[in-house]
Amino acid sequence: MTLRSFRPRALAAVSLTTVAALTLGACGSSDDSGSDSAPGSDATRTVKTAMGDVKVKKAPQRVVVLDTAELDSALTLGVKPVGATHADVTSGFLNYLPKDQVAGIEDVGQMMTPNLEAIAGLKPDLILTSKIRHGDKYAELSKIAPTVMTENTGYPWKENFQVHAEALGKEAEAKMVADGYADHVADVTKALGGKEKVAATEVNMVRFVEGADIRIYGKKNYIATILADVGLVRPAITDKAKDGFSYDVSPEKIDLADADVVFHSTYGDPKKSKETETTGSGLWKNMDAVKNGKVFAVDDQLWIQGIGYTAADKILGELHKSLTK
Repeated sequence: MTLRSFRPRALAAVSLTTVAALTLGACGSSDDSGSDSAPGSDATRTVKTAMGDVKVKKAPQRVVVLDTAELDSALTLGVKPVGATHADVTSGFLNYLPKDQVAGIEDVGQMMTPNLEAIAGLKPDLILTSKIRHGDKYAELSKIAPTVMTENTGYPWKENFQVHAEALGKEAEAKMVADGYADHVADVTKALGGKEKVAATEVNMVRFVEGADIRIYGKKNYIATILADVGLVRPAITDKAKDGFSYDVSPEKIDLADADVVFHSTYGDPKKSKETETTGSGLWKNMDAVKNGKVFAVDDQLWIQGIGYTAADKILGELHKSLTK
């Protein structure tokens, strides 16, 4: 079965009329509802954020994003930021993002330590980030430009996307994206044999992290939401995850990660993250998923760090490919 990607349907299908209507009469309160809201105008709207109500331009033109989720959101909605932070990876911006879409975006520093001077130099009219990442810098960022923060990142990514869309004035496009994602999810579930068959398959996500224990991902994180949307179930071990995020184990307890299917990714050096040690051990090799050929190495930047609809679309494609082997 050939599966469809949501992006062509989601964005290309948005007519000029719809976009114009969105720009002129966007949701959210405004202190100048009768003003012309064409690009470059001073008309504003009020966006509810984790830091309170924030007035932003109805059509921001110079956007800076300070985390990977915000970068995914902006690009998914057809907005190219003038600046973005980079994750702690060797490739700069995450490698799943199309090169032509990130070309020309100014790197304003590492994600947790953004260069405020570089951000100010870009003269942004909107900054997107989250309280958990940069709440301590809110006052400084707000002096540079209206700053829209969500409370958290990861698990509430769909709700955060809607906040990003409202701040960017892209609600119509956001609805098309969300609808397209739902269609893609339904396609994958059907291709995997339908809801009943999918619900009989237990799946685990394991992440090897340099400088930390091995993480068996729980049910309250980005990748868990995608697995749940498809209808895949999680083993009982995931109920032990701290705050629903992850249950951390040593290589000597990796067999606790066994399931019908195991996906795994690596953050950092394979040796320093214990991936090499663990996947070469007898405990790993004796897991049912390994013996049945149902263990798949996946890209950490895509499956764990991306956090958005563009990443999710690619992950759905990989899920379909892996689970139909």
